[in-house]
Amino acid sequence: MIEKNILVVAALYKFVSLPDVVEMQASVLSFCQEQGIKGTILLAQEGINGTIAGSRQAIDAVLAFLRTDPRLEDLEHKESYTDTPPFEKMKVRLKREIVTLGLPEVDPNEKVGTYISPQQWNDLISDPEVTVIDTRNDYEVKIGTFKRAENPQTQIFREFPEYVSKQLDPNKHKKVALFCTGGIRCEKASSYLLSQGFAEVYHLKGGILKYLEEIPSEQSLWEGECFLFDDRIAIRQGLEEGTYELCFCCGHPIAEDDKTSPKYEQGISCPYCFDNMTDEKRRRQQQKWKHYRLGK
Repeated sequence: MIEKNILVVAALYKFVSLPDVVEMQASVLSFCQEQGIKGTILLAQEGINGTIAGSRQAIDAVLAFLRTDPRLEDLEHKESYTDTPPFEKMKVRLKREIVTLGLPEVDPNEKVGTYISPQQWNDLISDPEVTVIDTRNDYEVKIGTFKRAENPQTQIFREFPEYVSKQLDPNKHKKVALFCTGGIRCEKASSYLLSQGFAEVYHLKGGILKYLEEIPSEQSLWEGECFLFDDRIAIRQGLEEGTYELCFCCGHPIAEDDKTSPKYEQGISCPYCFDNMTDEKRRRQQQKWKHYRLGK
């Protein structure tokens, strides 16, 4: 049973043709604001993607409102919980893509890989004939990933096609298993691989979030924490809040061990940005940190 003061965090997405997103924007934003919801929803002609937080009643109301649209009546979502508001504002943004690959011809509404449930995932990625790929960005992969997973070392999702062209071969990599945070990047990544001639492409349904929610820790093949794009920073097995913080300067996730580095100074620098910091940038960052603390 969820305590009354606990906020529900709902992650949702669906690839579906939405040619009227301009008209949808105002009504979705207005309804979310009426319910006191905070977070971000992206709308594009290819679908909807978002993460929002609010009370149990408010989240249920927003999901019900979205599902009154016949195109979204089967909209799926994943939930986690927090006692600290993870977002400051409510935004509904119009985008060209709900997850940016930069190849508009790649359409998950036309073809997509085979969905694998969290309960089937362990067997699949334990198969030595399966190439397991983490489709997230490098800084996300470094704080946690699945055993045997390859890191494409991308900085943005747009770089994924280049990784595929250089590192993967449909004649060599017969079976490929993809995963990401909530499942959305894998929809496009699997569609792209199929368009490039890969025969067997699988992806984790519901993403890492669903896996961490449903698979007991003693059975889990997940190692580390899962990065989130909200103020919780990361979560662990069972969707418990993680231990990472964000560097105030560069935004890179930092662990407790990073704070012991001589390159770490709270609010000023961390091991990931220290070497690129000029004296002038350090002075500006010191002022920013000072103003932030005064504002708090």
